[in-house]
Amino acid sequence: MTDTRPETTAPDYTTLFAQALDESTQGAPVLRPVPAQVSPARLPAGLVHVSDTSAPATLPVGHEVIAELRFQASGKIGEAAGADASMTEQDRRQRGQSIIMQVVSEWATKYAAASGADLTPEQERAVRGAVFDELFRAGRLQPLLDDPNVENILIYGDKVRVDYADRPTRAWDPIAKTDRDLINLINHLARMQGQGERALTPATPNLNLRMADGSRLAASAYVTPRPSIVIRRHRTRGQGLDDLVRWGTIDSSLAQFLRAAVRGRKNIIVVGSQGVGKTSLLRAMAREIPRNERVGTLESEYELHLHEDPEGPEVIAYEGRESNGERGADGKLQGELTLSDLFPQLLRMSLRRVIVGEVRSKEVVPMLHAMNEGEGGSMATLHARNPQLSIERMATLCLEAGIGMTEALAYRLVAQAVDFIVYVRLVDETELVGPDGRPGRKHRFVSHIMEITGIGEGGRPSYQMVFAPRDQDGRREPRAVPHGNISQTCVEDLVRAGLDASVLRSRWGSWGAPLETVMPL
Repeated sequence: MTDTRPETTAPDYTTLFAQALDESTQGAPVLRPVPAQVSPARLPAGLVHVSDTSAPATLPVGHEVIAELRFQASGKIGEAAGADASMTEQDRRQRGQSIIMQVVSEWATKYAAASGADLTPEQERAVRGAVFDELFRAGRLQPLLDDPNVENILIYGDKVRVDYADRPTRAWDPIAKTDRDLINLINHLARMQGQGERALTPATPNLNLRMADGSRLAASAYVTPRPSIVIRRHRTRGQGLDDLVRWGTIDSSLAQFLRAAVRGRKNIIVVGSQGVGKTSLLRAMAREIPRNERVGTLESEYELHLHEDPEGPEVIAYEGRESNGERGADGKLQGELTLSDLFPQLLRMSLRRVIVGEVRSKEVVPMLHAMNEGEGGSMATLHARNPQLSIERMATLCLEAGIGMTEALAYRLVAQAVDFIVYVRLVDETELVGPDGRPGRKHRFVSHIMEITGIGEGGRPSYQMVFAPRDQDGRREPRAVPHGNISQTCVEDLVRAGLDASVLRSRWGSWGAPLETVMPL
C-alpha cells in the first residue's frame, strides 16, 4: 500500500478551514460504501470475513467518486468559512450539509444522464452521508464507530480486523487507500477532538487520544513498518451494578456486596486482563458513591466519564497529556503531564475519594498513599492475570517508581492500603460452535473477590477469598460465589453500609442458571 498518487496544489482555504479538514490533496482517505441506514441488530453492509462473499454495495459508485465529491464540497465550505469569520463549528457543519446536498444533487443529475438510471433516494442519501463522514466525521471508520456491537478496531496498514461483542472477529476493507492517507486520517481525527498539537509525525511517532464517542485510540507510525492503530470502544457508559446483573457480569449477591463495599468506603482494586470489562465495572461501582461527596478521577484518557453524570457526585476529573515530542534542557518531554505529575494537585482538591482509571506506572505510589491516608473508598483498575498476581504487580510498580522503595516497604504499603481485589474474567468462545450448532459468545464475569487482611508470612500481604469459583458435589461454578472467608470487622462495616450478611452464607450465590459455555470451564 505505497503512496503512488500524484500531489496536486491545495486550494487557498482559510486557516480555520485548513485546521479543521484533513489534507485533501495528499490522498484523502476514501470512504467505503456505507448503508443509508444501519440496524444495530445486523452487520453493516460491506463488513465481511475474508472467506465470505461480499454483499451488494449500497453506494452506486467507487471510492474515487466520493473523494472527488469531498474535494468539491470542501472547496465550497472553505469559501463560505472565509467569507464569514464568525462561523462556528456548528454553523460550518450545517453549512457543510447544505453544500454537500447541492454538490451531490448536481453530481446525481449528471450520473443519471450518463448511466441512463436515476439514483434511488436511499442511494443518494448514502452518497451524501459518505461525503459528510469524510469531511466532518471519521471517514471510512464511521460505520464501525456507529455499530454498537463493535468492541475493538485493529488496523495495520491495509489490514483491518474488528472485534465484536457477540460474534467472531471479522475482516474489514482497508480504511484508507495508502499508508499516507491513513496517517492523514488519524491526524484529522486528532484535530477534530481539539488536539491539533498532537499528531503522528517522525518526531512524534506515537499518538493516544480520546475520541468524541469516548473510544480510545492508540496509533504508531514511522517506528513500525506500516501505520498501526487500535481503537477501543466503550459500548456502555451509563450502566450501574443492576445493569451488570442483567448482563451476567455479577449476580445480585455480588451487586449487594460491591454496593456496600463502596458505600462502606473500602479501597478496591479491579483487576483483569485487557478488554475484560474492568473499566465498566469500576464505572458501575462508582455510581454507588453518595451524591454529596467530592471525588477526584485521574485517567490517561477520559474513560470513566463520571464527571458527565448529572445524577452522580461532584467529580473533579483530571486527564494526562502527551508531549509535543520536543525535550527541554533538562531532557524532559515538553508539555507532557503524567498521572504521577497530576496526583499532587489532585490531592489538594479537598476530595473524599480518588479513582484512578488504570494504574500502569509510578502513580501507584501516590495512589496507595492516598488510600492509606484518606477516609477510604478509593478505587482503581490494574492489569494482572489473576487476583494473587495483582499484589505482586502493585509491589513491582512501587519498586520501579524510582524513589528507592524497598520490597518490604512496597508490600507493606499494599497491605495497608487495599481492602478488596475484584477479579474480572473473560471467556471468549466466539470462534467456537457447540455440538448442537449453537455459536459461542463472550462471557465476562467476576470470578474472585479477595480481601487483603494485613501483613502475612515473609512480609507479604495476607489475603482470603470472600468470593471465588466452587467445584463441589458434582457441580462446578466458575463465577464468584460466597466462600465465607472475611474478617468480622469488615463484615460489621459492610452491614452498616447496607449489606445483608446472609448473602455471604449462600453456597452458590444467586447466579440462577448455569453459565452456558460451548466448552466446560
